[in-house]
Amino acid sequence: MEALLNPLKTTVISDPDRTEPYLVAHEAEHPNTSAQNYVLQSPEDALEALKSKPGSDLLVRVLQWLESSTHNTERFNIKIPSPKAAQIIFVLVAEIIPDYWNSLTGKITSIQLKQKRSLLRCLSNITGIGAIAARLRFFLNLEDNPQRERQSSLKSKTQGLEELLGVLESLLNGNGFLFSIWIDINSLFSNLSQRALSWKEFTTTLAGGRLLSLAAEACHVINETSSNASRGSWLGNGSQYCAWLGENVAYLLMNFDGKQVEGWKALALLVNRALKLGYTDQLVEAIASSLLLGDDHLLTNIISLIQQLGVYEQKSFIYSLLRILSRRHLGGTSGGIHDEVRQDCSKALKGATALIWKLAKNSTVLKDGLVDWLSGVSGDGIGQEINVRRAVVSALADDRARMLSVLTKSLESFGDKLSIKHTPMLHQEVNTQVLLMAAGIVNRNDAQELSNIARSSLYLSAISNRLAASSTRASLLGMIVGTAISELVDSKDKRMNFSTEETNSAEGQWYRSLTQLTDTVGSIGDLKPSTSASIEQPSSLSRNRFKNGKFSKPSATTASTSKIISIEELDNSESEDEDLVMYEKPDSDPSDSDEDPTLVQRDRPVAPVYIRDLIAGLRDLENFDRHKLAISTAPSLIRRKANFGTEVTEHIEDLASLLVGLSDKYEMDKFQEFRLQGMIAVLIAQPLQMGQWFARTYFNGDYSIGQRASILSTLGLGARELAGFQKEDAAITGGDVVPENSFPSKKLPEKLHKVFSLEPESSSSPLNSISQSLENFMLQPMALSAADKLSGPNALKVRTFSSRMAVEKKRQKPIPNALAKIVAEGFFLPLTARWRIHLQAYGTRTPHTSPPLLPLFLKTLSLLLHASGPSTLPLPQLTTDFWSLLLSLRSSSAAAAAPATSSDPTVLEALLFGFLTILDLNENNHRRLAEENPKDLLETRAWAEAVWERVGEGRARVLCAALLSRVADVIGAWERMMVGEMGGWL
Repeated sequence: MEALLNPLKTTVISDPDRTEPYLVAHEAEHPNTSAQNYVLQSPEDALEALKSKPGSDLLVRVLQWLESSTHNTERFNIKIPSPKAAQIIFVLVAEIIPDYWNSLTGKITSIQLKQKRSLLRCLSNITGIGAIAARLRFFLNLEDNPQRERQSSLKSKTQGLEELLGVLESLLNGNGFLFSIWIDINSLFSNLSQRALSWKEFTTTLAGGRLLSLAAEACHVINETSSNASRGSWLGNGSQYCAWLGENVAYLLMNFDGKQVEGWKALALLVNRALKLGYTDQLVEAIASSLLLGDDHLLTNIISLIQQLGVYEQKSFIYSLLRILSRRHLGGTSGGIHDEVRQDCSKALKGATALIWKLAKNSTVLKDGLVDWLSGVSGDGIGQEINVRRAVVSALADDRARMLSVLTKSLESFGDKLSIKHTPMLHQEVNTQVLLMAAGIVNRNDAQELSNIARSSLYLSAISNRLAASSTRASLLGMIVGTAISELVDSKDKRMNFSTEETNSAEGQWYRSLTQLTDTVGSIGDLKPSTSASIEQPSSLSRNRFKNGKFSKPSATTASTSKIISIEELDNSESEDEDLVMYEKPDSDPSDSDEDPTLVQRDRPVAPVYIRDLIAGLRDLENFDRHKLAISTAPSLIRRKANFGTEVTEHIEDLASLLVGLSDKYEMDKFQEFRLQGMIAVLIAQPLQMGQWFARTYFNGDYSIGQRASILSTLGLGARELAGFQKEDAAITGGDVVPENSFPSKKLPEKLHKVFSLEPESSSSPLNSISQSLENFMLQPMALSAADKLSGPNALKVRTFSSRMAVEKKRQKPIPNALAKIVAEGFFLPLTARWRIHLQAYGTRTPHTSPPLLPLFLKTLSLLLHASGPSTLPLPQLTTDFWSLLLSLRSSSAAAAAPATSSDPTVLEALLFGFLTILDLNENNHRRLAEENPKDLLETRAWAEAVWERVGEGRARVLCAALLSRVADVIGAWERMMVGEMGGWL
């Protein structure tokens, strides 16, 4: 070894003054220094002890000393921001939490519980929250810095994020956190400016979105990097976080001194910031939870809080409250706008009216906001229930000036030509309802005022524009309004009467009855939920006898008894037994295959025979057999009970909600087919009501992309079944799902059978399959015509004539189309109207405009239009609405049409299919298309020519060629008529 090391140079250092040796043996200090060696008298001592890797005893002493310092304002206090307090909190967050937090979770001892509580009390301040947020940002920035990421392992980063989120959850748990911070700020700071700055910093961190964004990003990183992440933190969920924030605000209001002007301003600052987080309904619902439950003890404080908010925030608060009232108390009558209000809803209507009236009674901003909400200026109340509009109108009934303003604004929008032509029909119907209710109240307040309005140019031009509208629905609304207001202001011999079937129908009478509504203001206590809860009755076919909450004992007649029976030997030679038929051997029962007879389950569930049993089975996710039996029998049971009794009608929305939100927990075979058939059965049971319900749920419900796609499939396939296409779609939709006993008798499980079977598997959805078949049906005549032209002159062709009997035999019998009567009101217009409202409110960056859903949405509308048939009365209106919607989406297919991109071309194909459906359905009405939609025709041709130049080979090119051919036929036949008005486009 010495030979390997050769000295090159030797230097002698002479230091006569040094007496100590150069190398001194040093004993390492034990990391867990005993608690007796430290005397804690200053924050420096506490900081030094925390940095010395303290043991449990020393840590308890330090935390107790820091906790005791919070009660003294003269000396050091960890809750008061200072350099020394920031250093101590940083050590607690960066060193103590990683070392001790894992040991302080789960089952802990009393000493560990004491440590945990002391640690949380030391961090329960503005500096502590800021330090935890900064530490979260440090770990999240490791991904952006490759050098730091190499120095820190992935496991340690994920573990650090989980520990910090756990600390925050424990720290913010409960609804008293805001109140404790507010008390600390008022007790620790005597200067007003210091209190304002501290609260502003705290509000920025907590309600400004900083903590929420950090927690959400941390949850995302944990879920991406950790394979065993079982759940996400509620801190990263915006709705749960805002609900927690609202509960804390409500608790602060409950314990708040209303005489402090400074306190109201501080609380208003926090609520102003929180309302901009994007979860307004969750925040408002938590703040006003007591009011929504019929308790008005916080009403005064909530009114004071609303008055301190900004103008925009006040309107956002009241609009959100109206949405919550509509969802929680005033819903359930969505079976059509023509239904009467239920008895249990009328009481809630009075309570909602009282709540709105008391909140807006002394607020000019809220009253103006309610006027804008009713007149449709804000656009927020378009998709709400009729009952919430009744409540708002009743709350403003005593204010004559504002009711007159509501009537005037509604009348202006009602008679505007652009609004009649381009506004969604749902918006126009809502405006009509508000107009009639406002007219009734103005007439009761001042009949002369309504008489003057009825003779004004504004009213006369509005009715004239409505009657001259090309849309039959818009014209019908004009006739209804004219008749209703004439009944209020004119005598019987001078009243306007159109004497049409539509105005005298149940719908027309319902609209005219809106002018006679006299809703009264009740009390907030009317919002209290009823105490009588419906108890689920057990099935009568249950194997167990269930009476009065207990299992009944078997009767005495069934008691086991013993009796001696004589045994006789039978003579087998008798010929009487020769006619007896031998029973076959029973099939093998899987439940009896277990060797241990104690494990055999004899209590098997039976198929439900009542709708309430079906609902209970669908909700019972823990019992596999019962849940599977319920989902498999749901379609047939719903169809069987649809026209028998009122079971389906009473529970139809509950059934639809369960089926839409149902998940395949056990990965059952044909689960999606049974679920889809159940939803279609619900739609067929009440087409008008559930068509509107499914359309509203598609846009407003909190569902995944797959569940929204199933809603679209339900609407499209259910509409085709109503139109008489059930047999054609049965093989595609799974409507003929029955157990098969074909050879071979023993098959692999369904998933393995799909893998090893040579049968072709259709991976497309039912909507895609049906739309593709319709595309082929539309293209086939053009292909045959082109082939006929290429085959030679007609003089050389042989034409075969069939007999009259053969022609009559091949002719299909007309199928009754039940869809044509309700397609506009129940299916098509709710979808297009809510699409425009949703697009106007949220823009194009929503799940509804994503590539998985947008093609399905367009194909659903195309199938609805095709299934309604060419004889549908509102076909011109449906054509105009659908055409304008398709043209508005031309830019969405630009990327898909570009050959240089690899985008999904499904949006482009869906657009082309929609245009072809419009032209195919209006094949016998080309003149009307040229008269009413000349601009749409020319814009479609220009867009199709541009797509033809960009798109490559494929199905989109075939559809584009077919579209150009169809448009050319219409324009070529009626070009002279179009050139006068649209000459600039040709």
